[in-house]
Amino acid sequence: MTENLGPRRAYQSETTSAAAPVAARAGGHFGASSYKRPLAGLITVLVILGIVLLAAGLFAGSFTKTVPLSLISDRAGLVMNPDAKVKMRGVVVGRVGNIETLPDGKAKLQLNMDPEALKLIPANTQAQIASSTVFGAKFVELVAPQNPSAQKMQPGTVLDGQHVTVEVNTVFQQLRNVLDKIDPVKLNQTLGALSSAFGGRGEKMGQTLTDFNAMLGKLNPSLQNMATDTEYTAAVANAYADAAQDLVTVVDRATTISNSIVDNQQNLDAFLVNMIGLADTGNDVLGSNQPALAKTLQLLTPTTALLKEYGPGITCSMQGMLFFLDQPPQFDPGAQVDVGFTLAIDRYRYPQNLPKVAGKGGPHCMGLPQIPQGYKSKYLVLDSGANPWQYGNQGILLNSDGLKQMLFGPIDGPPRNTAQIGQPG
Repeated sequence: MTENLGPRRAYQSETTSAAAPVAARAGGHFGASSYKRPLAGLITVLVILGIVLLAAGLFAGSFTKTVPLSLISDRAGLVMNPDAKVKMRGVVVGRVGNIETLPDGKAKLQLNMDPEALKLIPANTQAQIASSTVFGAKFVELVAPQNPSAQKMQPGTVLDGQHVTVEVNTVFQQLRNVLDKIDPVKLNQTLGALSSAFGGRGEKMGQTLTDFNAMLGKLNPSLQNMATDTEYTAAVANAYADAAQDLVTVVDRATTISNSIVDNQQNLDAFLVNMIGLADTGNDVLGSNQPALAKTLQLLTPTTALLKEYGPGITCSMQGMLFFLDQPPQFDPGAQVDVGFTLAIDRYRYPQNLPKVAGKGGPHCMGLPQIPQGYKSKYLVLDSGANPWQYGNQGILLNSDGLKQMLFGPIDGPPRNTAQIGQPG
């Protein structure tokens, strides 16, 4: 039997040689703890796996809501990969989802855009494939327009790629294709000929370059005007192109006219000689009769002025005659005249009633050219004689003064009415 050297559990035997392990009873502490550790490990693995999947989904953008756009470009570029950035003014507004090559050789890029950013992009925005460096990866750059439209870009819009940055390796490949087609022997001969041509002429070439630089310096201020003229040249060329057929027709007809002039050269010479003779004759006639012609024109001035003033009246008179000429003939030959008798008017007085060239009022057509039925022409008073309505005496007058004139001759003065009969004078 061993000695008890320290504290022990109450149920533990104090002997060590004869002691045996106690079997676990049903529902005891040791059996339940055997399932907790594997379960905890499984839960830990699942949590870690969920975190990894969540991080991968967030990195890939699986949980980000996007709206699709399409970009059609001549080519996508050598370093354009899916998940490339879509930028506008340096801000990332989307990602490249898929790159597809169309049957015509062009590239179609699917753009996954941020919905909030898409609401701020104008509808007339252009796109291009750019790169930060010549060797860097490509990205899609949205170019803001100078005059943004009020409408915003809608999902599903198809953009047209305006430009794709050229890669250095593409340039080298094109240069290599060009060099492959050059014969080294001919190239050596060409370089040798150039070396011989430029040998010993370095100073002259330098002076030429200096002069050329000076000329370019003088032309530089006019480059803007030259660019404007070049721009307008296209419109002018288009206008001439549209009128080319007419110009050809004019030239053709001008050729015909020239041939006609050549064929009638003798007749033209004779015509010019006759015209010279006629001019000489006319010069003699006009020169010798110059004073008479000037006097005649001076005398015709009042007549022509009067004709100019009364031209409308003459016109309507002629139109009235034409209208009368077109009328059907009358049943009875001759002219129909209506004659009426009026009371006696005031007598003619001298010199008060002498005719005067002082008629006024301008031309009067009086209903011409078509006078309506029952139309009465207006009475126009002219200074051509006695005015019957000068004193307003249109009634019956006893012309006692006429008897005096018969007995004693003309008596100047106003006529006498019935109230003045028997008065002195």
